[in-house]
Amino acid sequence: MADSKNLPLSKSAGIKDSDITGCIFNIERFATRDGPGIRTTVFLKGCPLRCLWCSNPESIRPYPQLFFFENLCQRCGRCVPVCPNSAISADLNNGSISIDRTLCNNCGTCVEVCPAKARELSGKIMTVDRVMEEVKEDTIFYQNSGGGVTVSGGEPTQQPEFVMELFRRCRDAVIHTCLDTCGFVKPEVLEHILDYTNLVLFDNKHMDPVKHKELTGVNNELILNNLRTIVRRGTPVIIRVPLIPNYNDSEENLGALANLMHELGLKRIDLLPYHEFGKSKYQRLGIEYTLASLKSHTEEEVEQKKSLLESFGLHVGIG
Repeated sequence: MADSKNLPLSKSAGIKDSDITGCIFNIERFATRDGPGIRTTVFLKGCPLRCLWCSNPESIRPYPQLFFFENLCQRCGRCVPVCPNSAISADLNNGSISIDRTLCNNCGTCVEVCPAKARELSGKIMTVDRVMEEVKEDTIFYQNSGGGVTVSGGEPTQQPEFVMELFRRCRDAVIHTCLDTCGFVKPEVLEHILDYTNLVLFDNKHMDPVKHKELTGVNNELILNNLRTIVRRGTPVIIRVPLIPNYNDSEENLGALANLMHELGLKRIDLLPYHEFGKSKYQRLGIEYTLASLKSHTEEEVEQKKSLLESFGLHVGIG
């Protein structure tokens, strides 16, 4: 676990708006797949779901975590004596370096002494002020392309004070805001965030509540209720489906989703085909990836899913 000092601060702690912090694992500038136009996407750590296929496992925990790039390690051993919790050890027989993740508190001391950059902390604490400095650097691109700022994750609603303050600042700066969410959030929290949100990218993992829980750890009742809340408020929504072979890509499931979209008056859906790029991240975090043998759809298979959804009168994009 991380020390409590590494956890994001909350307004409930009595801090000023200018001191609100979030735990962020990436800020992607010139993003073109996270909403309209050219955008800056801010990726927040922390997620209540445990999707079997998650391609960003470093986004799940709400605090900085140690990445270990074993292929870069020079076995110099400098990290061993500096670890305050004796979480790192060296095997004198073969020179290998190992980490006991139950002892590691992600303090980053070993990162500082590693000459080969084989260690890296994924996630850092940033104030809203600091993020806005970076966001504003590309204001001209937002204006020329109809772009703006997207918050993603992880699940950004896990850090609601940070998201609300960031979006409030964006609104004051006339910057378009987009929330990329799985929808598993308390309705009252979602409502407050929506007050500052121009567009929602809403993930749909599976329509069946039992299968949804098998795949993500939670059922989808709250998620679907929140989707209806967003539609009722009139906030524009784009449905996004992580398309996972043999898990949620059946005609039955996609048809059920299409029917729900018709019921809600939604027309836009983006398919996000499964990719294998995230597999190496599990190794860097020292955790097992249960879908290690899963292969991506072919382009032809993705086009077949797209055509199926289009047959329901939906506008389908591929992310």
